[in-house]
Amino acid sequence: MKAEKTFFKLKDRPSYMSILLGHKDKKVVKVLTGIRRCGKSAMLSLFSEKLLDLGVSDRQIIRMNFESLKFDDINNYKDLYKSVERQIVKNKKTYLLFDEIQKVEKWEKAVGSFLVDFDTDIYITGSNAYLLSSELSTLLSGRYVEIKILPLSFKEFLEFNTFDAKWDEAVWNKSYWTMLIEDKFNMYLKYGGMPSLTDYKFNEQRIHEILEGIYSTVIVKDVMQRNNILYQSLLQRLVKYLSQNVGSINSTNNISNYLRNEKAIEGNKKYSNKTVENYIAALENAFIFYEAKRHDIKGKEILKTNTKKYIVDTGFRNMLLGYRDTDRGHILENVIFFELIRRGFDVSIGHLKDAEIDFIAENQNEKIYFQIAETVSDKRTLEREIKPLKAIDDNHEKIILSLDKNFINSQSGIKMQNIINFLIEKR
Repeated sequence: MKAEKTFFKLKDRPSYMSILLGHKDKKVVKVLTGIRRCGKSAMLSLFSEKLLDLGVSDRQIIRMNFESLKFDDINNYKDLYKSVERQIVKNKKTYLLFDEIQKVEKWEKAVGSFLVDFDTDIYITGSNAYLLSSELSTLLSGRYVEIKILPLSFKEFLEFNTFDAKWDEAVWNKSYWTMLIEDKFNMYLKYGGMPSLTDYKFNEQRIHEILEGIYSTVIVKDVMQRNNILYQSLLQRLVKYLSQNVGSINSTNNISNYLRNEKAIEGNKKYSNKTVENYIAALENAFIFYEAKRHDIKGKEILKTNTKKYIVDTGFRNMLLGYRDTDRGHILENVIFFELIRRGFDVSIGHLKDAEIDFIAENQNEKIYFQIAETVSDKRTLEREIKPLKAIDDNHEKIILSLDKNFINSQSGIKMQNIINFLIEKR
């Protein structure tokens, strides 16, 4: 199936497009991962259009979305290979764009063969981390790169949505107003950044329905069916527990004990720590929750226990728990965690004797320590946040992020920055 033009104008996400173009024509499989409906397919469509703009002919682009009935007859790697082989353009590079390829049995064998048999540039998407299983790694022998697609950042949220018009249906009068950026940020915290929500103009009921639909699909297809989940009630309680406790240090044992002490689920069955551990892994593999491990700053090692979990989008958390303005400190922490991942950092929690550093963000070029707080205007709160950073004996950058508006840019050599300014700054 050749590249198809979309029926509506897709909004570009330049940061991801830059990554895709950077890997274009390199002999590695580009694997776009992320929760369903976060924008993976849209990025492939945008990339397909970009290829046409760059002079690649339509015949050189083969696009297959295995969620579509058009490809229902492609059930295994042999079917996939035969279908692509018929369409390959001789003496020119062919671009293969596959959506939700995990639906094809043993698809990785076909992909590995495409790399060897033809002049191809391959891009695939998937909504489950099993896409990057050890079997795939073995078959492709390191010839792939993972591109993590996340819901909209706050900066993208501002670009995707329109805020300057309000319709007063009661009096049939259109009034224009300018919304403060703090109000826009509160809307982002409330509704999250799933791209499809931008069509619903902040209608809370419709947004709730859309988020509920996406969540149910992910739970059923990518968690329950994929992992043969037996205890649905346990899974639902686990999701709510993790959502309520984003940014809190937890262990499998603590979570299991909490769930055991709740009212009986599924007929008084007692669940082992291993069952809970497996269910958490299934939720992480479906990209609903992400884990931040603890890093011993003095010992320079990763601690195996007491990690933190973060939910991929605050809209899902609010849909599950209710749209209420509570626990903003941990919600802000959740937002910053994913922003740092978007910026290409590996993110962990810092452990230093009796103190915790909210985040250690590292990449090949830099290392930054972060403390996140709703406000540090109170002297005691400021001292609490600044003390662990002052105890770190190195010269890497240290930043406290809060919602405070002040003109103090640093304190004791530690940078002070407003969270909203941090999220929208040019990079």
